[in-house]
Amino acid sequence: MQYKNDGYDPSEIALLKKECENEGSTFVYFEDEEDFGHSADEYAHFQFVGDFKGQEVIYDAVIYTLRLHHSSLVYEAAEKKAMNHFPLYVPMENRDETYQANEALDEEVELMITELIEEIEENEEIKVAENVEVDEDFEYGVGLDVCLNVEEIDDEVVENFIAKFLSNSLDLDKTLYSFTAEEDEEE
Repeated sequence: MQYKNDGYDPSEIALLKKECENEGSTFVYFEDEEDFGHSADEYAHFQFVGDFKGQEVIYDAVIYTLRLHHSSLVYEAAEKKAMNHFPLYVPMENRDETYQANEALDEEVELMITELIEEIEENEEIKVAENVEVDEDFEYGVGLDVCLNVEEIDDEVVENFIAKFLSNSLDLDKTLYSFTAEEDEEE
């Protein structure tokens, strides 16, 4: 039988179960090709098997700290504000081999972004809470985007999340948090 989404294919599920068994774990890490420019202990990409709407499936999950989520949102907001002042600025993720560097403009925009980040953090303009987003239309299995208020992502955090997620006992902290870069420097 051909599956529209291979994450629902029993043979794929059996392979992942075997891999987990060989690892002595309920999940396996998935190595991302991209480097997102953050510390490895703030983020993890992993897969595990569970039930979704009464059917066994592979969950493809990313889990990251609330602090990382907050800093990403703050950076995006600062970059967007800076781009309003400098419409010719091309963000890093939009640059390709045809991009003509303008170092003076890039330096000016990066300086402005840094200042805006400090302002956004100081004013606590962005607040975040723990959350889990489920993507039923994921290309492989069911996608999970998980944000938890933990200092770091390690095997124990991942195992604990999976156990609570699969038993429907996950209790997310809905408190809104804001972080500053100074907190990071003090640690």
